[in-house]
Amino acid sequence: MALAYGFIKAKMTSLPRLQAKAMQNETQYHLHFSLDVGGADWDTAVNVGTNNAADLLKYKIAEGFPHPVTGTLRMAPAGAADLTGTAVLPALDFLRSSILEGTGDWRNSDVLDGSGAQEPVATLSRHLSDAFGKGSDVYIFGRFYSEGNGVHDVHMNQGSRGRFVHRAGNDANDHNDIWQDGAVLIDAGDAGWVAYFSAFTQQTVPTDELGNPLPGGHTI
Repeated sequence: MALAYGFIKAKMTSLPRLQAKAMQNETQYHLHFSLDVGGADWDTAVNVGTNNAADLLKYKIAEGFPHPVTGTLRMAPAGAADLTGTAVLPALDFLRSSILEGTGDWRNSDVLDGSGAQEPVATLSRHLSDAFGKGSDVYIFGRFYSEGNGVHDVHMNQGSRGRFVHRAGNDANDHNDIWQDGAVLIDAGDAGWVAYFSAFTQQTVPTDELGNPLPGGHTI
């Protein structure tokens, strides 16, 4: 079964703030900020990396993002758009759609220590702060919180192993899936669009139709 997935189109109501989350073998870092969704306050948790050199984030920050999906998004109404079970753009799949065309090479994140000066934290924070100041529309793709209002898993959501393996008919875990990848897009008006894409180095591709990694895979 597919987890609840889609995107939010909204304006930011707070500046981004870096938060740490302790995991089993590492500390993961997220940029959190608030969005006005129909008068309600929604939280956003955007993955920006870890303190584990063996599980770095691969990321792209595409300035002047060229994809025609931006036209579709610009015409979309403000608010939350449910794309659960959708297998076509604007739902995102880094492997099965053209969304990454023209976005350049993947880069490795720094080994994060909670400093706002490291990458991709510094560059993404700058773009989000500009969006907050200008009242730009921001689009957050990911999975909706199961409790409360918010979006998380704002990264590639396929190719993981262990506890993230997708077992058909079992929706008990935060599992892999296709057409459920996360991203941040910013409509900066005349300055063009900015897009942020990410995937962990421990996620491997290609993937099967459940989003699980195939044998002999490699990092994206």
